[in-house]
Amino acid sequence: MLPHAQGTMLTFILAESALELVPKEIGSSPAVVSDARRRQARASEILLDGSFHHSAMSRLKDSEKRGRPDLVHVALLSVTGTPLYLEGKVKVFVHTYPDIVIEIAEKTRIPKNYIRFRGLMEEALAARPSMGLVRAYPMGFRDLVRRTSAGMVFGLSVQGKQKTLAELASEVAKAKNPCVVVGGFPHGHFSKEVLGSLDELDRIDARPLEAHVVASRLVYEVEKAEAGSTIKSGG
Repeated sequence: MLPHAQGTMLTFILAESALELVPKEIGSSPAVVSDARRRQARASEILLDGSFHHSAMSRLKDSEKRGRPDLVHVALLSVTGTPLYLEGKVKVFVHTYPDIVIEIAEKTRIPKNYIRFRGLMEEALAARPSMGLVRAYPMGFRDLVRRTSAGMVFGLSVQGKQKTLAELASEVAKAKNPCVVVGGFPHGHFSKEVLGSLDELDRIDARPLEAHVVASRLVYEVEKAEAGSTIKSGG
């Protein structure tokens, strides 16, 4: 069971992320079988990837939101490479489209090499370890937010209320146990479950921005805001 975060200053959630193992319904498709054979693995053990499995993915529900592990990789690198994270002031969770939560232990560095990252995620999603630097749990988004004990949950989406990045960062920095939610998918919008778990929905640009851009810019602004206002932690 996922433990409650203790002493976390900022929780960052990459929600409904396009990171999952190949689902059973397309496991026997030629594109998937070919990719699995090339990697000398079973179809059920490899990540769904639109670059290789595009022809099969059209059969999947919400296919436009799925199969982009590279997007998740870049977003995680953008957050875990920041001074705020390296100081142990950011807790990172990846909530995946199939409702598996990947918890990144504080100060853990994500592999910069994509092949290594892919292997790490495949192992975590298949084995679902409850110990170690990367842990995986079956869990819906609503339950994840509840277990983080977030005092204020900010969602970022083009459907949200317009705010400047500085305004949003200031609110995050002043909130008690703040949680920031960014979509970990390439296209589409948050599901009703995610929207129903947010305290507010904001946008920092009229255009849809990629997750890593939003994540890195926001954490940087929170770092600046923190210099003048210490983020409050609960307890």
